Amino acid sequence: MISREEALDMLMEHVQNENMRKHCLASEAVMKALAVRLGEDVYAWGLSGLLHDIDVEVTNANPHTHGVYSEKMLKGKVDDDVLDAIMMHNEVASGKERTTKFQHALAAGETITGLITATALVYPDKKVSSVKVKSVTKRMKEKAFAASVKRENIMECELIGLPLDEFASLSLSAMCEISDQLGL
Repeated sequence: MISREEALDMLMEHVQNENMRKHCLASEAVMKALAVRLGEDVYAWGLSGLLHDIDVEVTNANPHTHGVYSEKMLKGKVDDDVLDAIMMHNEVASGKERTTKFQHALAAGETITGLITATALVYPDKKVSSVKVKSVTKRMKEKAFAASVKRENIMECELIGLPLDEFASLSLSAMCEISDQLGL
């Protein structure tokens, strides 16, 4: 597999939007924390979070092509299970349903970063460290809040054996560890 430095260089080359880069860094942090918690490959899971949206600007986030280009860009550079998880984080393009722990983890992990970020941004200090687990779980029920965040993807945390409260706590902690990089 490519090194993290090579992966980060690829991300910077292909993703120009600063907020999307931050989303990818947050997703990497959450995926690493999930891997530690679940006894999985920390490097591979982190890499999937970092690179899952590598083609988002090339595809204009079109759900029918987002992921397809990622496969072309990453084939031979990452292990097949990493590539599979990246492809499956967008079920629309793959035409299949997620079935593995890795696939469910990436779908849930990359999605909760958006909800946590949106929650932090409504706080006066706009800091992820101010966000509480209870706030995240409360916002999950508010469909109008961060309306583009797919709550059903976040709930896939239960398919990997984590209740929402624990998943939100783990994700918040992971994002707090890199809050300086996230600007939150």
